[in-house]
Parts: sequence; C-alpha cells; structure tokens
Amino acid sequence: MTAGTASVSPASAGRLPVVVVGAGAMGGEWLRMLATSEIAVPVGIVDLDLELARTTAASIGLDDVVIGASVADVARLSGAEAVINVTVPQAHGVVNEEAMRAGLPVLCEKPLAPTVAEALRQVALADITGELLMVSQSRRYFPHLAVFREVVGRLGALAAVSADFFHEDHEPGFRERMAHPLLVDMSVHHFDQLRYVTGDEPVAVRCTSWNPPWSWFDGDAAATADFELASGARFAYAGSRCTPGLQTSFNADWRVYGENGAASWDGEDVVRLEAAGSVSEERGSVPEAQDTPEGIAGSLAEFVAALRSGATPQNEVRANVLSLAMVEGAIRSTELGGDRVVLAGLLEESLAQAIVAERSADIADVLRSWTSAAAGITTPAWGSTPALIASGGAR
Repeated sequence: MTAGTASVSPASAGRLPVVVVGAGAMGGEWLRMLATSEIAVPVGIVDLDLELARTTAASIGLDDVVIGASVADVARLSGAEAVINVTVPQAHGVVNEEAMRAGLPVLCEKPLAPTVAEALRQVALADITGELLMVSQSRRYFPHLAVFREVVGRLGALAAVSADFFHEDHEPGFRERMAHPLLVDMSVHHFDQLRYVTGDEPVAVRCTSWNPPWSWFDGDAAATADFELASGARFAYAGSRCTPGLQTSFNADWRVYGENGAASWDGEDVVRLEAAGSVSEERGSVPEAQDTPEGIAGSLAEFVAALRSGATPQNEVRANVLSLAMVEGAIRSTELGGDRVVLAGLLEESLAQAIVAERSADIADVLRSWTSAAAGITTPAWGSTPALIASGGAR
C-alpha cells in the first residue's frame, strides 16, 4: 500500500479484517462486539500470553483466528487490514509503532499514551507513515451526548461547566494498581467530552487528588479539578471511583451555564434546557439515533468509515493530544500541591522531553522540525497530505 493513502479501498463494502492486540478483559469486550459486527471481523489476536489469547478466542467461538505474539506476523498471516490496540497504556506506543510501520492503520484504546511526550512521538510517527491513528474515546458515541452538545450550542457564550462522576468500580488488575486510576482511566473520557460538547479548549488547571481510607485502589481514586478554558469559561470537575452511594452515570452528571440560559445532562437519557423563561426536556430514546452504534461500536464505525472515505475522524491522534494534556496537567497540578499548570507550557516541555528521549532518527527529525508542540498537533491531519519523508521533510 502507499503511505498517505487510505488502507482500505473506498469501494470496499465487506467486513474489515482486523487484528485485536490484547486478550484481557477489555480485549474480550472488543472481540465479542467484533464477532457480531457487520462492518469488521476479527481475523487475528495478539498477546504475549498465548494461552490467554486461545482461551479468550475459544470462549467467543473464534475458532479460525490467527493467534501469536507479533502484530506484524499475525496481520500478515491473517490478511488483516487494520489493528485494534487494546493493550495496557504503557504498551500502546510499541504496538502502534509496530502496526503503523507495517502499513496498518490503528484504532487505539484510550488513553493514547502514559505521557504527552509519548503522544507527540506518535503524532510524528503518523506523519512519517501516513497511516491513520485514531483514539477510541468511546464515550463520545452516545446519542444523548450529541443532543446535549446541540442544546449547549444554544446557550451563547459560556460562563461555567460542571461535571460530577461518582461511582463504585471494582476492576481487579492493572486499573486498581494505577497511581491515578480516576484521572487516567476515567476522567480522560469526561475531559474529552468537555472538549466535544463545548468546542472550547483547556488553557490551565488546578487539581487535587487523594485516596479515601476505605478505597480498594492503590492510587488516588478521587479528585477535584478547575480548568480555565480558552473562552474564559471555567470547567469544574469532581469525581471518585470508590463511592458506594448516589452513583452517577459513567458519563458523569453535567451542568452548563451560559448567557442565554442553562442546560443539563444526567449522563444517560435526560437532557434539559432552561432558557428565555421556559424549560424543555429531552427524555428517552432519540428516534434518529436508533440505529447509531454506541460506545466502542461507535468508535469502530467511525474508524471504518474514515478508512473507506479518507476523511479525518474525531480523535485522530493530533486532535486527541489535548484531552491527554488535560489529564497530565491535572496530575502535575496535584503533585505540585494544587498549583496552577499552564497546558501550553506542558506541551512545549513534553516536546523537548520527546526529542531528548527519542532513539529513532526519523521520528527525532520530525519532532525537531516542529516550530512548537502546538504546531505539531495542528499539522495536516490524516488523509489530507502525503506522508512526510523520513528526514522530516518541510511543511
């Protein structure tokens, strides 16, 4: 295939053959969804634990998939045309690089990377290979979130946005061992939803996090954060993953206040608007969205559509970096005792760190060619220009 072009023929109407990397709990969820999908089919599973991969495949009835420990080998043997990366965050970069250098587009589970520096490295890799790298921010794909976004658009200039997330999550494994299981594994969804709903971008953050004494998480399972947005509005966030009562939706409980009124979303099926002295409410199903896939199925649908059309999807790697920067900024602030962290500064520090740490000459050349991190993440998106040459070619 040619770098910089869609990996799937726009005329292709069959199920996209994919390799799923990661056979754990989340990998199993993806594989079960893919097994009945009309737009994609799992033809390979990659995991370092081959017995786990075989057991997972057998439990879903995937008897004919190719199983192995190498992304490139399994993709070649199975005829896969794309990769779905469902590994732990620390492995995302390695898997994404192996796939993209093998000429395969990738749909990667969130968070894209453990750090913004690593995320910038992956932007450079996308520039070099010309392959699509999309992040599965699956909580963008709910019909009532789209309704809420439309309603918020009627409020005019915004003053304040709040989101509360309180849940009791028992997920034995790496999540319960994380240093910041709330901010890294759940808040990244809510921060990304904030950007989607308002169209506003984060400027700075103050955050504190802690772990309640009864928590079953090793790291901080609770946090509050105050984000300054580019418009001048504020985003107030509060959350916990170990709250046994009055639990909110996984999508959080939202309020938005603007010059023309206020809007709310319960994170499920109730959107309310109070403006010009009247109250309206959207409750229940959204008729036009009955056949619209939700969650990870929604991520998959947009990924496949992008590959077939050449269009740039939501959360293409460049667009997702600021959602990750909100997470890293919040963590940095809490580690500084709640001090204000400016995200533009964090981005530039991350670019400097990425350049110093980089061992691949072609990636280092691209990173050094950027005039700033901000410029790097606003380079032409996938599908719009040919891939850069390995020397980092001029923009």
